[in-house]
Amino acid sequence: MSLESWHARRVAILIDEARWWFQGRKWCHMVSDVSYDELFEFTDALDIPRRAFQGDHFDIPEEYRDDMIAAGATVVASRELVRRLRGAGLRLSPAERRARTAAMDAQD
Repeated sequence: MSLESWHARRVAILIDEARWWFQGRKWCHMVSDVSYDELFEFTDALDIPRRAFQGDHFDIPEEYRDDMIAAGATVVASRELVRRLRGAGLRLSPAERRARTAAMDAQD
């Protein structure tokens, strides 16, 4: 799906503030509150590598956050992002996230 298509339809891609430091960079989270498939369609259209997927969310470096927003991601507070992820039944426990991430890494 092209980026223009994303602007034409209402998407449920959410992104929070960049507030987590890792390896000298600030990171934010990006999720869908509809499905993982929707999240993958969005990230595939932006050429975001699947290795950035952390089981139920993508880790996005701060320097790419504005591009995600311009492509159609909706800015929400971190607590709202987690609340909506849980509400959609897509939030995984830390152990489930590690297992899903390992399984995806094995497919690459």
